[in-house]
Amino acid sequence: MSTYRLDKLFSPRSIAVVGASPRPGSLGLTFLKNLVEGGFAGMLYPVNPHHTEIKGRPCYASIATLPETPDLVIVAVPPNRVLHVIEEAGERGVSAAIIATAGLGYGPESQSEEVRLSARQHGLRIVGPNCIGVLAPRARMNASFAAHHAKPGDLALISQSGAVAVGLVEWAAQRQVGFSAIVSLGDKVDVDFSDCLDFFSADAGTRAILLYIESIDNAKKFMSAARAAARIKPVVVIKAGRHALGAKAAATHTGALAGSDAVYDAAFRRAGLLRVLDLDQLFSAAETLGRQKPFPGSRLAVLTNGGGIGVLATDRLMDLGGTLATISDATLEKLNAILPPTWSRANPVDIIGDADPARYAGALETLLEDRENDAVLILSVPTAVAGATDVAKAVTEVIKRERAKGLRQKPVFAAWIGEDPDSARVFEQARIPHFANEADAVRGFLQLVRYREAQDELMETPDSLPHDFAPDTEAARAIISGVLAQNRRWLNPLEVDGLLKAYDIPTAPVFLAKTPDEAAAAAKPLLEEGGTVAVKVLSPDIVHKSDIGGVQLDLTTEAAVRKAAVEIFERAARLRPQATVTGVTVQPMVRRAKARELIVGLADDPSFGPVVLFGRGGTAVEVINDKALALPPLDLKLADDLIARTRVSRRLKAYRDVPAADERAIALTLVKLAQLAADLPEVREIDINPLLADHTGVIAVDARVVVAPETRKGAGHPRFAVRPYPKEWERTIKLRNGRTAFVRPVRPEDEEAFRSFFEKITPEDLRLRFFAPVRDFSHTFLARLTQLDYARAIAFVAFDEETGEMMGAVRVHADANHETGEYGILLRSDLKGLGLGWTLMKLMVEWAKVEGLHEIEGQVLRENTTMLDMCRDLGFSIRIDPDDHELRIVTLPIAAIDEPGKLAEPA
Repeated sequence: MSTYRLDKLFSPRSIAVVGASPRPGSLGLTFLKNLVEGGFAGMLYPVNPHHTEIKGRPCYASIATLPETPDLVIVAVPPNRVLHVIEEAGERGVSAAIIATAGLGYGPESQSEEVRLSARQHGLRIVGPNCIGVLAPRARMNASFAAHHAKPGDLALISQSGAVAVGLVEWAAQRQVGFSAIVSLGDKVDVDFSDCLDFFSADAGTRAILLYIESIDNAKKFMSAARAAARIKPVVVIKAGRHALGAKAAATHTGALAGSDAVYDAAFRRAGLLRVLDLDQLFSAAETLGRQKPFPGSRLAVLTNGGGIGVLATDRLMDLGGTLATISDATLEKLNAILPPTWSRANPVDIIGDADPARYAGALETLLEDRENDAVLILSVPTAVAGATDVAKAVTEVIKRERAKGLRQKPVFAAWIGEDPDSARVFEQARIPHFANEADAVRGFLQLVRYREAQDELMETPDSLPHDFAPDTEAARAIISGVLAQNRRWLNPLEVDGLLKAYDIPTAPVFLAKTPDEAAAAAKPLLEEGGTVAVKVLSPDIVHKSDIGGVQLDLTTEAAVRKAAVEIFERAARLRPQATVTGVTVQPMVRRAKARELIVGLADDPSFGPVVLFGRGGTAVEVINDKALALPPLDLKLADDLIARTRVSRRLKAYRDVPAADERAIALTLVKLAQLAADLPEVREIDINPLLADHTGVIAVDARVVVAPETRKGAGHPRFAVRPYPKEWERTIKLRNGRTAFVRPVRPEDEEAFRSFFEKITPEDLRLRFFAPVRDFSHTFLARLTQLDYARAIAFVAFDEETGEMMGAVRVHADANHETGEYGILLRSDLKGLGLGWTLMKLMVEWAKVEGLHEIEGQVLRENTTMLDMCRDLGFSIRIDPDDHELRIVTLPIAAIDEPGKLAEPA
């Protein structure tokens, strides 16, 4: 249900505590006590049929006997009473409930499921069961059994674990950290991470969102909400269980490498979230992101008055995968002119222990002018020569002057060793990120680098169909269907070869031989070319061929091939007598002296679906463990980023007498695998190891493929956690005046087009669209219009084909249950009457039908008669909004429309 009624959860006017009790130590008394002591100003109703008064407050026998319908009900009763309380609350019209009770069970037959269904019937939102509750400090509401109250602030904390939530309240209280809200989700029968992300991303009082996650139940919903929230404000996440050993035994190298935590890491990256490892990092990241905007680049210059501390900072930077900046020749000359002869003449820039404020200021100003670095870290070790506060003031003045220039400011981080409080106040007032030591400062810098990288990845919207190749999907589907029809999971080498060729992935040729003589005949032309061959057993019952000696390599003569085939047939019959042996395969031995051995593949994650893997290949692939994962779909940029996150990427460059590998061919192979996953959801794992790569391109030497029936259906790609850019919805339309317009789904890069578009909209048209005057076309405002998640929303944008100017747009946003869509439309004020609005509305209705929405709904001002007339012509029903008689609610039942494209345009 997304944010439906969540306002009543976080800002209730009245609360009932069902299970309230005067008994010390009881949950009911603790909730009541925390609400009173927290200063909740609304009405508070204890509910317990065994008491008439608790702590001086009248106690009611049931929810039905309350003098008013409460916004929020807290349920602290035994498990066998929970369902009755929820049914009663739903019938009374309560908006939200917090269920603290544990022990309701899991699964379709559990009490939890009965509670969920009952609540859903009445639109009652549920937090829990098995949770500590909700704290909303701004509303002075402590609806929890946490030991202490939370300080008001601008961080929203959403925790799956009640214990962690309570611990974070205590941890934050010691550090004066405040919250807009704290939510303990518990068993998540209703309200989940996605709902909270949707709510707090739109909450003006929340600057950043912090997540503590143990597991995600609905990956698609989570990714959609997380991507939407991360486009608006920082989202920082801790994922527990990074080193869990409970991974299933994987059938392939790719499956073994694509462990659960690695997949979560890939998902967080794709969603634009910043992942941290502990509580210190969680709050540190939130504070750093609050003081410093993300910046391009990752090269750090270090300015210090102590060589040792500078070296420690450099070590930490290297340990964490950072980049130490070089110093340009011009900057070296400038530093030589202002620094003593004994300065380090390198980065870290050690300006010697007797550095005074003026020396710090001069060196900082010079480094800020150097284009060879992207950020500067200032370290200061206290000395008797210069006061720490004086140095802080000097560097702060330099930074203020840089900011006053109005250009993009280079970020500066500070670490005053020893945490001088006066210096800290100087940095606080100037909003300069500052830290207690060099390690924390380096981590803060890299958190911003990683966050910006995640934001860059978030902005990528790969097409449904890459332009670089046209796969033979019919041939591929025929292969997969044939394997499944035989109730097999593994493709044999001939089928693997056909599948990869259908997607234009180069492979070593493979030949089937049913007898030793056929094997020798197949090997003959390969041997005549001067090569050697490999012979392998072919059996659907023998997956790991080497276990029975079913592989023989580097065979140089026909006789040797014939002998190898005889031995393989004999061993298979002796060691696996029940196996069906089809024959042997004959392949040329692929030798590329200067090629790199890589692994690429697909794995299937139970939560997030298909995952693309890249890394260093070979027989020791799991031991080396040099790999990176990404969620499909991919484009070449995302594939390049995936490659760059591995150590083996450095070996792809030229070195000594080894030419650079063809990285575009590698990236394109990854894009093709991602597309294969989109086209063929039955493919569960692909393992290409090794994929040889050199300057001539790539070739798959060995590959294995696992398939399984796919029963899930749906619009788009049903098994992808991230919906690709829906290129199939692009259209060229003709308008009444003969002009043509190109209509396509919106992209994030359309922000400037929207800005120019709004300049050509009259104030009156803007008021009719947004119901109020609109003057601020900020990045945040425009991001909401252009940065959509295609799993929950679509916006079609029309561009004039001659001028390229934006002409109009229509959008529809589906609710979390994907049942109802809310639409909006706006045309350029000088382009009305051309039929563009009608065409965009028809396209929007067509999308809604394909997506399976039940109805489309919108709000239109009573005076906007043009829009209301169009809605009538399209078949919308129109009624007065009961909450605002100046508004009309227009509704179109999608199921009643057979072919949206044939809606007749009015004369």
